[in-house]
Amino acid sequence: MIIQMEFEWALYLIASYLVGCIMTGFLVAKLIKGVDLRLLGSGNIGARNAGRVLGPSGFVLTLAGDILKAAAVVWAGIQFQYPPYIQLLGFLAVIIGHLYPIFLRFHGGKGVASFIGGMIIFHPISAALVAAAFLLFYGIKRSLTVAGLFAFALTPFFYWLFEKQWLETLLLIPISFLVVYVQKEDIKERIKITE
Repeated sequence: MIIQMEFEWALYLIASYLVGCIMTGFLVAKLIKGVDLRLLGSGNIGARNAGRVLGPSGFVLTLAGDILKAAAVVWAGIQFQYPPYIQLLGFLAVIIGHLYPIFLRFHGGKGVASFIGGMIIFHPISAALVAAAFLLFYGIKRSLTVAGLFAFALTPFFYWLFEKQWLETLLLIPISFLVVYVQKEDIKERIKITE
């Protein structure tokens, strides 16, 4: 029974990574205009660049797809009644898949939308507090990038405030900080602008 459960969990984590590898922006760009989004605009395959290259429809479709794939992974973990730490490992796997998709030679998006989607399903209260923190930081810094990064970094703290679960809190740290880490070039650019 234990071996079967561990096998199911392993399949769930592999499937989560592969779901993360489904790059919505890349697919939307191919379907709408027959172009490779990596070669246009900023070269990123996230919603912001999709909107820049494809217009509002590209932005909305990419954003929705990236949110939904992480939300679906966490939701599936809940439906299968997997422990919260397995759900979070699935969440981490889908984020890694989005950042480093095997189908695109490990060059993916930034993971912001997927992070939001997964958190909304896993712990809605923490997600709401992250949104409030984002609005607060944006009001202070007037930068979407900086506000988002500060807010995401606070996610484990918000979760701990309500649940007091060490294992899940510790797992949220690499998830949130991985999304922060891949924004490092944006952070450098923002620092240069403010200097």
